[in-house]
Amino acid sequence: MKKQLGFTLIELMIVVAIVGILTAIALPSYNEYILRGHRADARATLLQTAQWMERAATANGTYPTSLPDSMRSMASGRYAISLDSDGATFTLTATAQNAQANDKCGNYTLTNTGLQGAKGKTEGASDYDSSCWNK
Repeated sequence: MKKQLGFTLIELMIVVAIVGILTAIALPSYNEYILRGHRADARATLLQTAQWMERAATANGTYPTSLPDSMRSMASGRYAISLDSDGATFTLTATAQNAQANDKCGNYTLTNTGLQGAKGKTEGASDYDSSCWNK
């Protein structure tokens, strides 16, 4: 009698089930990790743009009323950076794009006074989620 080599169908099904369970657990965590990285990129871009605005105001006496194209596209295509400025004040907004639009923090805002906001709420609001700017 010859001994057969290989795996049985039951053994293969068990391996596939284990891989499926591990994937179901790991994939949402990985996706959240990726979104969190893009959020950090958007926050850094807003802070860099605010610094640029302050330098421009120091040099010219007023805040610029528009951003250069290079600054609007700094957040890797995941966020669109826009500016609302009257020369005396400004509000920068990072609007979530594509898959990032489903993120729990939504759009970010930053004003000339340093007031931070996320998902339409600003610091000090009772339902403001401070973890959006801290993670």
